[in-house]
Amino acid sequence: MKNALFPTVIATVLSMITLPALAELVIVVNPQNQASRMTSAQASQFFLGGSVMFTPLEQADGSAIRSEFYKKVLEKEPSQVQAIWAKIVFTGKGKPPKEYKSSVEVKKAISENVNAIGYIEKSAVDDSVKVIATIP
Repeated sequence: MKNALFPTVIATVLSMITLPALAELVIVVNPQNQASRMTSAQASQFFLGGSVMFTPLEQADGSAIRSEFYKKVLEKEPSQVQAIWAKIVFTGKGKPPKEYKSSVEVKKAISENVNAIGYIEKSAVDDSVKVIATIP
């Protein structure tokens, strides 16, 4: 009798555990930048080396926000993005985006470079950056 109830109890407990949802992401630029709106497809060009119009800034490797950005905006796995950048670097056509440890560091770097573009949690937005896209 005890063994029959165990799977039911485990299933009930697991159903009660909720994982925290990832924060809503935004793509941001320097407030002095002329850009006002951007689609995910346009933004992906900069983070995949397709355009040098903006200087992309990357979140920390392995971070949840970076994985979410890759999934929702770039529509790629981290290993796919790494392979794209490895090819670009090997052929001498560019270098990968500089990596920052947090959204605070990304905002600071964007405030210092009018051509920088990055992504942060919507809750981290302040006057140092301008939102040009919201990623649900």
